[in-house]
Amino acid sequence: MAGIDSTVPSPAHTVAPTPAPTGAPSATSPIGPGAVLQDRLAGWVSDLTTLHELTERLARTSALDDALQETLRAGAALVGARRGLLVLEPGDGLGPDTTIGLGLARADLGHIETVPRSAMSYGKILDGLPGGESEIAQPDLFSEDGLDPRHREVAARLGYAASYALPLSTGAAGRLGAAVWLYDEPAEPVERQRHLVGLYARYATEHLARLVELERTRACMTTISEELLPPRLPRVSGVQLAARHRTSARGGGDWYDALPLPDAALGLAVGSVTGCGPSAVAAMGRLRASLRAYAVMEGEDPVAVLSDLELLLRLTEPARSATALFAYCEPALRKLTLAGAGHSPPLVIGPRRTEFVETSLSAPLGMLACWEAPSVELTTEPGETVLLYTDGLLHRTGDPMDRAFTRLHAAAASVPRAVRDNPDAVADHVLRTVLPDGLDEADSKEDVVLLAARFE
Repeated sequence: MAGIDSTVPSPAHTVAPTPAPTGAPSATSPIGPGAVLQDRLAGWVSDLTTLHELTERLARTSALDDALQETLRAGAALVGARRGLLVLEPGDGLGPDTTIGLGLARADLGHIETVPRSAMSYGKILDGLPGGESEIAQPDLFSEDGLDPRHREVAARLGYAASYALPLSTGAAGRLGAAVWLYDEPAEPVERQRHLVGLYARYATEHLARLVELERTRACMTTISEELLPPRLPRVSGVQLAARHRTSARGGGDWYDALPLPDAALGLAVGSVTGCGPSAVAAMGRLRASLRAYAVMEGEDPVAVLSDLELLLRLTEPARSATALFAYCEPALRKLTLAGAGHSPPLVIGPRRTEFVETSLSAPLGMLACWEAPSVELTTEPGETVLLYTDGLLHRTGDPMDRAFTRLHAAAASVPRAVRDNPDAVADHVLRTVLPDGLDEADSKEDVVLLAARFE
């Protein structure tokens, strides 16, 4: 059984047989030992079933925050506590660091954090102080002569009288943190409960260690992705720019760019590279850098820019494909010439219209032996915003593509008139409206890019 030590000792909850009355079968009769063995077996089965259910629930968690909450909740059930806290603080100092509570509000956790760390059981565990190598039981806090005065005050304020703490550590990952469960009255877990929660904590720590490593990788990929994108958007007369970028949990290849071009022109681009992880992020960086070079040399012809980009991709990375959209903007004329390669059409948002730009269908880069597509010209009205985006915005909705496009159009049309002059507000409104209720979270499998250009 995964995550469970099969060598479970005799459960301590087994009740010793009471003395038999006169005339009843004695404890040495065949019935006595059989009943005791049956009781023990029933206890083992019950314990194993409980552990199996709890470890299965934990194994289904894929986000670190969810796994921390489940670990704390399951541990509380095993030791018979209502409240507790879990402090995640990896010993290597690389993070992530966080503290979560069960039955404790954020203000309650704040009160606990005012207690000197060395006076708390989790502090002794995390800092390697004497007595912090293993479990720490404090069955009656207020009867302890050496209890820290601030700890006594906080415990009385929050209404807990006992605690039980366990270190969360593995041989490979080292110390990850500590879990503390709180009791309303003087109490401590019995031997059976300690054994069960110890088995569970062993499995939970291994699971948490994997998720911590994934969280670190995700954070690293996010940092690299952000560094490969424009550090700031250019200031060009006649147009205001805003961009939003959300990296997926595995690190994807969605990107955007905005660069000044000769003759007071502006180049706008968005794109997406197939795949995920470090290779996709690296390919995204190469593709964006190449497009910048082609845009400077021949930006007034978006088809030529994408044709050269397609040739480069096909020759240097034949196993990879990508989508892209490039727009050559003349802000003084409020005119755009654009071409797309397998990319979703831009959206025009203005006082009198909200509509998708009619771009021709075209294949992604790297899909055909010879890529070609016509360009499209667009003239905007004063105050209109052109919104470029990647398909991740649509995929994160979980809807079929036709419904996702309808959802995007409705979100753009509902931008309040009071904020339509601000491309940052427009981008934020679209993002919040298209991806509500946690769909904008970092654990998604899709990157999201929005690039908004408002023409004056």
